[in-house]
Amino acid sequence: MHVETTDGVDGRRWLTLVLLAFAQFMLIVDITVVQVALPSIGDDLRLERAALTWVVTTYTLVFGGLMIFGGRLADLLGARRTLLAGLVVFTLASLASGLAQNAAVLITGRAGQGIGAALMSPAALSILTATFHGRERHRALGIWAAIGGAGAAIGVLLSGLLTAGPGWQWVFFVNVPIGVAILVLIPRLVGPDRSRERQSLDVPGALLVTASTAALIYGLVHAGDAGWGSTGTLAAVGGAIIGYGAFALTEAKAAAPLMRPQTLARRPVVSGTFLMLLATGLLLGLFFVTSLYFQHVLRFSALKTGLLFLPVAIAITIGAQLGAHLISRVGGRVIAVASFALVAAGAAMLTQISPGDGVATSVLPGFVIAALGVGPVFVTATTTTLANVPAAESGVASGVVNTFHELGGSIGVAVVSTIAAASLSSAGTPDLGGFTDAYLASAIAAAGAAVVALVLVPAGKPQAVAGHGHGHGH
Repeated sequence: MHVETTDGVDGRRWLTLVLLAFAQFMLIVDITVVQVALPSIGDDLRLERAALTWVVTTYTLVFGGLMIFGGRLADLLGARRTLLAGLVVFTLASLASGLAQNAAVLITGRAGQGIGAALMSPAALSILTATFHGRERHRALGIWAAIGGAGAAIGVLLSGLLTAGPGWQWVFFVNVPIGVAILVLIPRLVGPDRSRERQSLDVPGALLVTASTAALIYGLVHAGDAGWGSTGTLAAVGGAIIGYGAFALTEAKAAAPLMRPQTLARRPVVSGTFLMLLATGLLLGLFFVTSLYFQHVLRFSALKTGLLFLPVAIAITIGAQLGAHLISRVGGRVIAVASFALVAAGAAMLTQISPGDGVATSVLPGFVIAALGVGPVFVTATTTTLANVPAAESGVASGVVNTFHELGGSIGVAVVSTIAAASLSSAGTPDLGGFTDAYLASAIAAAGAAVVALVLVPAGKPQAVAGHGHGHGH
């Protein structure tokens, strides 16, 4: 795979970056684009809380579970082929989701989007790194990093605009013209894939880790309705534990494992996966419960809810930029501890929410502070990991860390949905108890993460690495 070296090559290469950035932006936005639309989706399709949670988590679950597998597929079939195949799957799944008339079709469509995204994201980055070199590559990766930093919050804003305008279906339909345009243009800009050595694919590993995580999330969601001691909850969580054990055994014996045990055992990788899991779980969990608080309790419109997420998007971006500037001066450990402490403080402030107070004083201060704290953790997770593992393992390490970006979002939403279940399902005037309990749990989790980061995150000042949130190397 290569970009043709003809007259105007610079323009072609930067146009390629624009298209790849649009593709990646589409994938990241779809993590949160359904957030504000959830009440409208629930009303139109008559979905219960558990089904609404799966509308959010199915996408990130499949995306994260299959992303490293998608990278292996790009190595085998070529990045351009894999990107185009993923685009076709993602675009068709988006169309199906928008046309859905029931929960089964919508959740299946979200799973299809996750499969397409898992093929597209690593393949797009592979094309980008093959297209740019030297300083230009750093600039290109910087643009890629910015997409990962703000895309999730912009998804919430876009969700409000589309839901209030043409309808919730358009949070999915909007992907169709973008996908078709990229499908038409990429083959004109990116040359055919070059032949490469045949590699084996760890299909059992990919299926096991995805199925095990699905069982874990099902157990968490089921616990909100039936209790933690119910047969369904215990069976799902037990099945997840058994599945993860089988996955570990499979990886130890596989000739080309999805995740190498030696890499997983490295402290920087453990640290990076922990940071990414907690940061994304806290961020998307807070997004989920706050968007529902705005609409269920305060009765805000989808448009007003989306606009209220704009300062949160700005806070995440500022936090990520601050983290990138400071990490080479003070080290990743200091930033991780301080950032999680900031998230804990913001979430603790949110426990004091009151419908009688204005949003500007009751909700936004804590929400913005928590978002400001999450931004630097994304930078720290990737930077400290890649600066402390051998170069030969950096691709696998990056893939593992970013897999936990998607899985963290799934688990975070499932946990806060379970905690807030009573408030979300209450008839008449919603009870605030479930919302404040979810915020309190977030504050405790963030404070605990700060303590763990103090011990787990490697000391020292790592080299600056371009990328956060979604940098995959292969």
